[in-house]
Amino acid sequence: MAAFEPNSNRSYSQEDVQRILQLAITRQADDQDKEFSYELLLEIAGELDISPDSLQLAERDWRSQQSEIQQRQAFDAYRLSRFKKRLGNFAIVNTVLISINFIATTGHILLFPWSLYILLFWGLNIGLDFWNNFHAKGEEYEIAFQKWYRKHQLKQNMNTVLQTANTLVNKWFKTLQI
Repeated sequence: MAAFEPNSNRSYSQEDVQRILQLAITRQADDQDKEFSYELLLEIAGELDISPDSLQLAERDWRSQQSEIQQRQAFDAYRLSRFKKRLGNFAIVNTVLISINFIATTGHILLFPWSLYILLFWGLNIGLDFWNNFHAKGEEYEIAFQKWYRKHQLKQNMNTVLQTANTLVNKWFKTLQI
């Protein structure tokens, strides 16, 4: 392995510079929770000849990306919780049905296994739901996410409208009481 030569004429691509600096910052931050102030970020950008305007645009893009990542994590958590609920319903209902079938046939479930048919068809539905939810990639995932996101945004907007209307009605009632 060659020794590090600080004065040599080396050149790096922009991508290489980003990776090297990212690794250096990661190594320097012994504590995972170490945070950098905005002033330090400005200072680092200044030393790299990055204008404050470019830094602000980059920070805005980063915040937008972080927001989208959080939305996608919320979407994934929603899909998982919805699937767990369906799986729980499946387990509870089919346990009860198989128990009823077992009791009704006096312990000989193979005489007339009607509950097994329900178990199999519902199980097929659960399996397909699992496949469609957790193996969807690319365009299918994006379509499902966009549909959920629009519905989620609509709910948030409706809540905001309802809160505003509620506030206005409360103010109106207070003025009538005076």
